[in-house]
Amino acid sequence: MMAQADRFGKVALLLGGRSAEREVSLKSGAAVLAALTRQGVDAHALDPARADALERLRDDGFARAFIILHGRGGEDGRLQAVLETIGLPYTGSGIMGSALGMDKYRCKLLWRGRGLPTADFALLRREAELARARALGFPLMIKPVHEGSSLGMARADDPEGLVEAWRAAARYDALVLAERWLGGPEYTCGVLRGEALPLIRLETPRTFYDYEAKYLADTTRYLCPCGLAATEESRLQAICLEAFEAVGAAGWGRVDFMLDDEGHPCLLEVNTVPGMTDHSLVPMAARVHGLDFDTLVRHILETSLEPLPDKR
Repeated sequence: MMAQADRFGKVALLLGGRSAEREVSLKSGAAVLAALTRQGVDAHALDPARADALERLRDDGFARAFIILHGRGGEDGRLQAVLETIGLPYTGSGIMGSALGMDKYRCKLLWRGRGLPTADFALLRREAELARARALGFPLMIKPVHEGSSLGMARADDPEGLVEAWRAAARYDALVLAERWLGGPEYTCGVLRGEALPLIRLETPRTFYDYEAKYLADTTRYLCPCGLAATEESRLQAICLEAFEAVGAAGWGRVDFMLDDEGHPCLLEVNTVPGMTDHSLVPMAARVHGLDFDTLVRHILETSLEPLPDKR
């Protein structure tokens, strides 16, 4: 294993950043750094929030970057563009896939154009446009367009609740998305190097799978195997792979979806740098697939060795 680690050279583990998901990124980064170190990889943590981060990336002899930044500034294509400018290979999706994956609205537009299933939605740029959301019918899910970890998300059951939810989401982002509420169960599909990992069914006693359910609560249940028939799980995995590839995502990531009241799947979003904490979903699915955490981390690092169409 140590000999294999030499092929990666000196690795910059990019974690932290300035997004609202900074604390989750720091936790993910600590776990990934420990896994890389156990495997003999010459990995060094570097926070892009540092004033000298770009100078260090360019001048400190790094051979590649392992991106474990969640949210804006790390998962939206901007960091990927910087790394390409200085010629440093990196893990995961390229500029286009990252940017589209982070933009929930344009992602859904693209899926709809490809004939992929997603709940009815409306973009809200200002409070005066809330009539677009009301036209979808209550209840609604309101969320920032460019945010992750369920930050700024809320259910709206009536016009008054809609105003309150929109204002809460608008504190995170100038663009807010309203989606028709989905009453069925929620699932997630990890993707690793072109292969769909086993589906995970998420169950929470909370109104929805929010930040607390993801990172803090002990009441959230993760079912993997997910309980679906093998043929149905395969069909849903194929939809998730198509959704992932449609936005130009590559390497590794996660696609979230729910079922509506009739049991039809509705795609929610793509995560191109999912969490890697002890509560995170991709490591959970990888374990069921036969990959321990260290092996998963090595597979992700190996994506930095693979040229992608939009990494030029």
